[in-house]
Amino acid sequence: MTQQDARRTVGYQLKRVQAALRAAMDGALRVHGLTTPQYACLELLGQQPRLSNAELARGAFVSRQSMNVVLRNLEEAGLVERPSTAPSGRALPTRLTAEGERVLEAARADVLAIEARLTARLDPEQTRILLAQLEDMAESLSQ
Repeated sequence: MTQQDARRTVGYQLKRVQAALRAAMDGALRVHGLTTPQYACLELLGQQPRLSNAELARGAFVSRQSMNVVLRNLEEAGLVERPSTAPSGRALPTRLTAEGERVLEAARADVLAIEARLTARLDPEQTRILLAQLEDMAESLSQ
């Protein structure tokens, strides 16, 4: 396969989109004092409060060690809170603070605007089909 051919592969184009999406999100989230992994963590907690570090790491596609750093920084910023000791087992359930909910709401608006730019050239049916195809691709690789 030549270099020219490599640019015409699905994998290459997915990586190109991912890099462009990450750059756009990083820029938009900087205004809110967040990184993309921090935003992902807040979004996950907004949908499911009290997730453990391991659950958050899986949902944000980062290692548990990286999620520890993300959570520590969010906690220091007053956006999340965790008990000092685990209520049971070792997991420290995390939840958003009122300030965390406010920052998430503002940041989400910017992320949704990026999502709208990402799919601007697709009609709703094309977007639905693309989402289904991407889910199928991810499922195929995780088997």
